[in-house]
Amino acid sequence: MGQAQRNAGKRRQELAAKRAMVAARQAKSARNKMLAGIVVVVVVAAAVIVGVIVTNNQKNKTADVAIAAKTVKMPGDLPVQRDGGTVLVGKDTAKVTLDVYEDFLCPICGNFESAYGTQMQQQVNDGNLRVRYHIVNLLNDRSDPPGYSTDAANAALCVADRGSNFVNFHASLYSAQPEEGARGYDKGQLTKLGQDVGVTSPSFASCVSNGTYDKAVSDEYQKARTTPYLQQEYQGQKSFGTPTLAVGQTVVDWQDPNWLTKLISQPQ
Repeated sequence: MGQAQRNAGKRRQELAAKRAMVAARQAKSARNKMLAGIVVVVVVAAAVIVGVIVTNNQKNKTADVAIAAKTVKMPGDLPVQRDGGTVLVGKDTAKVTLDVYEDFLCPICGNFESAYGTQMQQQVNDGNLRVRYHIVNLLNDRSDPPGYSTDAANAALCVADRGSNFVNFHASLYSAQPEEGARGYDKGQLTKLGQDVGVTSPSFASCVSNGTYDKAVSDEYQKARTTPYLQQEYQGQKSFGTPTLAVGQTVVDWQDPNWLTKLISQPQ
């Protein structure tokens, strides 16, 4: 074999070796990309699973917990009377009767209670104010599972049948208010709260579990949403929302920080 042939053979071997090296590098790169893709998928999947677990834990954080019972300062003989789907709290001689339309799941109602609940109760205690609570189920489909607005309202009316314990029950539900879109409290938890605020009647638990006042709650909502003077401007159209306050047929602007003082001090 001549030198030229040997050189040509050597070049072919070198070229083949280079091609093999390039192919090996390409294969390694492909494997690395595939492994990187798998890692990304695993990380994303793990993040999704963690997100679902966290979301479910947040959504269900009311499960199997006792609602903390609050004690509101009030006279022992405070009048409380249920009438259909409403509860009237305060003395007949009070100069102002305020109608409050609310939903126990409504976050703005919770903010309102936090800001003004104590002030309102003091005016009730002093005999200046009487409050008629219209507890509606506007957000009944906004809990998971649906129905908390009705269950809570029914339970509150059951408590109101047993007297002034309603005030503590009302304050307790707002103090531990569930989040809109999350799990509410079930009937067992609502019954336990009623007992913790002092309801001793043996018929109370069946009143809650049987939904005795469910229809009264729904009727109160339907009445409110079709009452012309309760309709207010929301996003360019008039509709009923919670919380809504009214004296007679005049809606009260509760977003004025001094609304309660003005209401009590105005001539009647």
